[in-house]
Amino acid sequence: MNTVSLGASPLHVTPICLGTMTFGEQVNEAESHRILDRSLERGVNFLDAAEMYSVPARAETCGATETILGNWFASRPGARQKVVLATKVAGPARGMPWLRPDVNKAGIIEACEASLKRLQTDVIDLYQIHWPARNVPAFGALYFDPAKDKAAASVLEQLEAMAELVKAGKVRAIGLSNESPYGVHEFVRMAEQHGLPRVATVQNPYCLINRSYENGLDETCHRLGVSLLAYSPLGFGLLTGKYDAAGLVGDAGRMALFESMRKQRWGRPESLATAIRYNKLARENGLTPAQLALAFCYTNWRVASTIIGVTSVAQLDECLDAWGTTLSPELLAEIDKIRWESRDPAQ
Repeated sequence: MNTVSLGASPLHVTPICLGTMTFGEQVNEAESHRILDRSLERGVNFLDAAEMYSVPARAETCGATETILGNWFASRPGARQKVVLATKVAGPARGMPWLRPDVNKAGIIEACEASLKRLQTDVIDLYQIHWPARNVPAFGALYFDPAKDKAAASVLEQLEAMAELVKAGKVRAIGLSNESPYGVHEFVRMAEQHGLPRVATVQNPYCLINRSYENGLDETCHRLGVSLLAYSPLGFGLLTGKYDAAGLVGDAGRMALFESMRKQRWGRPESLATAIRYNKLARENGLTPAQLALAFCYTNWRVASTIIGVTSVAQLDECLDAWGTTLSPELLAEIDKIRWESRDPAQ
């Protein structure tokens, strides 16, 4: 895999990124380290974490993923220098009282210092705001409701905090996550107006059952030079086919293991029904469901790097082996036909 640049930043990453939110909940530390070793061995140079991981979020495991990564760096001399490391500061609490109530300047700086300590590193290559501080429809909410607006840290204040971290050499580049077209535009506008760091990336869901990124945000990012990091390319496992027969409670995947996950957008009946259609299409064309879903992201001009999440070395290898899979124009047309009929059920 050749590397790609992230926005206008100096970061160059592989077009596949290893997401680590399973580390510390579904995956213990020893297995996490085996996955990390294998990922590095196979040439992946991009790792993504977050202070609130592992998932599902619990007070007891908040920061566990970063700690596992930090222990891996400490036990693998030279590994830190071989990877581009991304992590995130959590947004307002969203039902997690162990997190800060707002993403203000002091909170961002405090969170970064704590992440650096857990990660056992001096610098975070890409530091992202996990979700907006302001009122915005996200994580399955469809409509913006101005009645829900309340006081929150401004975009300018958040950028000033990031600028302080960049100036101190603790962060190399900054990014957003779970953002809207307005949010990306506002962060870029304020950065240019005030001479502050410009966002290089936005990390949003993008997969066959959630292509909402294409509803305006793709043009925004293309014209502003902001790179997409696509998360959940396998739709929380729905696009692997493992739930097709028995439903969301019939497998050892996270949707079966954690009831809270089934209450989210990925657990909607429409999400599974649409995923089953894509999975059937894959098999009809000589592909596994995972190959189809991953190739959709891997070959898409909108995506700079696709974030894969795994629970074993075997799963990692399967995701990496899908690199190079191509989709014919006819197959892409069939994909678009399903989307036209089913839209984005996991939006």
